[in-house]
Amino acid sequence: MTRFTSASLKAAPAPRPENPPAPFGDMSKAGISELCELAREIWPAQTSSGSDKRRAGVRMLFRHLATLPGETWQERWEASGFNDEKAPSAGILGRPGMRSDRSNIAMALRMAFAARIIQPSLSGFRANRFTDYAEPFRQVQKEPRLDEFFRTVDARQQLATQHRDRAKFDLACALTTQGIALEHLTPPALLHYSLESKRLGLTHGGNRQSRFAALGTWEILHKMGHFPPGTAPTLRTFIYDGQRSVEELVDSYSVKHAGVRQLLIDYLVRRKSDTDYVTLQGLTRQLAGMFWSVIEELNPDQQDLHLSDELYDQWRAEIQHWRRDGKTDRTKVRKDPAPILLAVRGLYVDLHSWAVAEPERWAQWVAPCPILPRDLKGFGKRRREVNRRMADRTRVRQPLLPVLVRHVEDRHEHLAGLLEAGRTVPLGELFEYQGHRYSRTDSREDHRRAKMPTEPPVRVVDHATGEVINVTLAEGSAFWEWAAVELLRHSGIRVEELVELTHLSIRQYERPNGEVIALLVVAPSKSERERVIPMSAELFHAVAQIIRRHTRSGQSIPLLSRYDGHEKTWSEPMPFLFQRQLGIVRQVMAPSTFLQMIGRSCKEIAKKNPDFAGTKFTPHDFRRLFATEIVNGGLPIHIGAALLGHLNLQTTQGYVAVFAEDLVKHYQDFLNHRRSMRPEGEYADVTPEEWDEFEEHFDKRKVELGNCARPYGSPCQHEHACIRCPMLQVNPKMLPRLAEIEKDLILRRKRAEEEQWLGELEGIDMTLTFVRTKQADAARLAGRSPVALGIPTTRRPE
Repeated sequence: MTRFTSASLKAAPAPRPENPPAPFGDMSKAGISELCELAREIWPAQTSSGSDKRRAGVRMLFRHLATLPGETWQERWEASGFNDEKAPSAGILGRPGMRSDRSNIAMALRMAFAARIIQPSLSGFRANRFTDYAEPFRQVQKEPRLDEFFRTVDARQQLATQHRDRAKFDLACALTTQGIALEHLTPPALLHYSLESKRLGLTHGGNRQSRFAALGTWEILHKMGHFPPGTAPTLRTFIYDGQRSVEELVDSYSVKHAGVRQLLIDYLVRRKSDTDYVTLQGLTRQLAGMFWSVIEELNPDQQDLHLSDELYDQWRAEIQHWRRDGKTDRTKVRKDPAPILLAVRGLYVDLHSWAVAEPERWAQWVAPCPILPRDLKGFGKRRREVNRRMADRTRVRQPLLPVLVRHVEDRHEHLAGLLEAGRTVPLGELFEYQGHRYSRTDSREDHRRAKMPTEPPVRVVDHATGEVINVTLAEGSAFWEWAAVELLRHSGIRVEELVELTHLSIRQYERPNGEVIALLVVAPSKSERERVIPMSAELFHAVAQIIRRHTRSGQSIPLLSRYDGHEKTWSEPMPFLFQRQLGIVRQVMAPSTFLQMIGRSCKEIAKKNPDFAGTKFTPHDFRRLFATEIVNGGLPIHIGAALLGHLNLQTTQGYVAVFAEDLVKHYQDFLNHRRSMRPEGEYADVTPEEWDEFEEHFDKRKVELGNCARPYGSPCQHEHACIRCPMLQVNPKMLPRLAEIEKDLILRRKRAEEEQWLGELEGIDMTLTFVRTKQADAARLAGRSPVALGIPTTRRPE
């Protein structure tokens, strides 16, 4: 149970309790000899020399503090300068060149802080390094609730040792620096500790300015029931900004004219109903930031929307450049100011139309629009230029995609194999994998982790380069990169939709003939249309491997809340597929993570393949390549648009306009035909007849050895010579039949050699090559064990 009655949260240090914790009574004015005896009593040394060192540290520290003004040790500590921001370590009190003095003083400080003789600031505490603080702190406090927290942390064996230690340290540090016991630690107080650690750059980790402390501490305290009901299970809920109101968005641009400010607020509130939050932010930036704030800068006396020609021309000149911190940056030219012009013109036009229906509200602001049609001349041309650049980008990347896919797949297979091989090797032992020599690391930390109940991370030394590789961490990163690439290229979904996939996204559909088809349900991203994608074998395999990874220990996929960086909202707890343990917390992966992963792989490939020099793949490139492939393969464009989630067929046409010489005529003919049958602008839904034809196509693709992957609606182009056809997907069950075919071909080749049928020999050799390739592919598929996807099934009546 919790002792708090309110779940409201605003970062603030804990108020000083009426009875501050004092495990050894009031020691604020204790003598130095008494403190020396206390140090011996708290942590008795194993040797007499150890006791001497601790007493020496206490004397050096407190004799210095005794020279400073103040009645108590706390007042003298605050006067010492060691409690200030960016304060030096108290170890400087030691004698020059005597490293032991610094260690002795650190032990004295640990005693002073843990015994609550001195309450340091966060800066004053972290300026000093302690080899261990959390456990000695717990021992001194003799607080049952604190002991329970430490036991709960130790029970979370899925966390690495350093992450469990970090959760304990964060709690001990927060309690020490705020001078409270655990029972007085409120959510606002822990949030304050986290934000202050970030502000001061004191958070553990590589980038201390962007990381937050106490994430794991918060989650464990929440699960213990320490926080009030309704408190979010993760501290990050209170760290990230939520959606701001329209008033807050407008006021962020410092609009001075009260009337225009209110006009913009009223206008944006009305537009808010038909836009998402990202669009609303952009519209506010264009109208308040790029339009009116610039107008006020050019003419502070401007009172309405009637702009003189001179003022309008000045404004047009200003928006040709980017603005930073409310000032024009003339070193950076804006490529296309047309979106700003369109937004401002939309404001004027909307005011004209709205004033007819509500003159009392909008008529006073009606003014002639200064943006004339000629000012937007060339907008269509610029859009076509953008489409041309995107088409060229896709055209360049299409032949590079197989190289990237092979690199990502090989990297993961190599690291997965290395991880499996390294697990069985004792620490410090040498082993070989794929012709390379490695050895397990043999540090004190490795030995400590090896004694833990959970599986320790596998770290190896590559003898060829001397590099120390955390194989467990590297394999995890390689797996998620492979999974993301596979799902993006085989489904064409957006990266925002990728991270929103959950275990509930996997469905199944049973056809009338009893065949079960796996489906992927994609939640709406840009549009409000949920869509269903039939999963290919490759897509299904990738999804199955993700589920296997999450459930390999017999557990279900954890429920997590995901923060949407665009909409500034948190989702309900759901079993997201793309989640992983990152440090001390488990969280859903961010879209930017995949961009960084793929970019890193492109740089690695560029070292050996000059075609990748200066070339990057983004998640959206896979979407364009998918659109090009399916429509170029003969799939009707309106079905392709449904798979991609496009509401406008022209959008899909823009995606696939890559090989214009082959496709534009086909697309245009098809669009013209559809428009002649349906009203203009209506979205063409798939008819039952078209869906039946779509299903029948898959029935016709079934052949003896497996399945033909030829494009939709296309006949066999290889005269049913399936063995040679690259479209043949062999069923692993037909491996014995392939062996029979191979044996027959070998006999035929022997006969051809005897009869000197040279032309026949060449054909048989080519066929043998195809047979053996397909044998290898089928054997690889056969090696993939089935995965229970956890799809709900209908209970049969008893």
